[in-house]
Amino acid sequence: MLEAAAQFRLRRKADRLRQRIEIHGRDETIYQSLADALGYKQNRLPLTLLAQRLPLALLHKHREDAEALLFGVSGFLETPDLAAARKFTRSYLRSLWDRWWKHREQFARLILPPKIWKLSGARPLNHPHRRLGALAALVANWRKFSALANKGEPTDVMSLLTNLQHDFWTKHYTLAAQSSASSLALIGDSRETEVLANVIYPVAFAESHDLWSDYKKLRAQLSNRSIKIAAVRLFADDPRQRQFLRTVVGQQGLLQIYEHFCLRDASDCADCPFPEQMRRWP
Repeated sequence: MLEAAAQFRLRRKADRLRQRIEIHGRDETIYQSLADALGYKQNRLPLTLLAQRLPLALLHKHREDAEALLFGVSGFLETPDLAAARKFTRSYLRSLWDRWWKHREQFARLILPPKIWKLSGARPLNHPHRRLGALAALVANWRKFSALANKGEPTDVMSLLTNLQHDFWTKHYTLAAQSSASSLALIGDSRETEVLANVIYPVAFAESHDLWSDYKKLRAQLSNRSIKIAAVRLFADDPRQRQFLRTVVGQQGLLQIYEHFCLRDASDCADCPFPEQMRRWP
């Protein structure tokens, strides 16, 4: 039953992406979906707005300045205190600013307001500066990334995401932070899984690639309140609920049930129609 719910959810995602691909094109749709996935729960809106204001085609047109445009329109380069920055950070900021200033007047009206970003309350690895750095690195490697996604080979996409490199962001948490002693993954395991589950696999299904058996093998890296509520309501203290929380399929199935039933039930389960539907489950 959970697999059927997860499959329904995946098909629905694929249908939405198919519609967007028909309107915006394949690469543009994937690019905007990646921005949304990289935003995590706190900064999905500003990263999605940024991707809409700076379409992939425009960034490719200004390939050498693409990263500076992303950081400029995000608002992160407004009056940067270069004098207070450390040497390597100052050099990186200067390179961004030198490329951004010549476009600033043209894109001034598109700059995102500072209050739209949530800069605190998340792990340092999830800071929006780093997420934007990861998006810039993906744009720089777009030809290879798009080719792998087009082949419908999630394993190869996963490898590219895992090994994505950036001279600055593999050593820094934010534009103001000092250099880290060890290398930092631009896209960690949890974001990689989110990208695969919400972008790569749905796009593959939208393009009629049958990857369900591979999708079922995806291990979940994170959970959320909605998934936990659905798991407790369905399984209570049954220890088997843990096995459904460990996989993307289990979590996606629980999310679909939560949205279809839990969110529409004001009776605290007393009048929920789900048990009756389960009794009729073939």
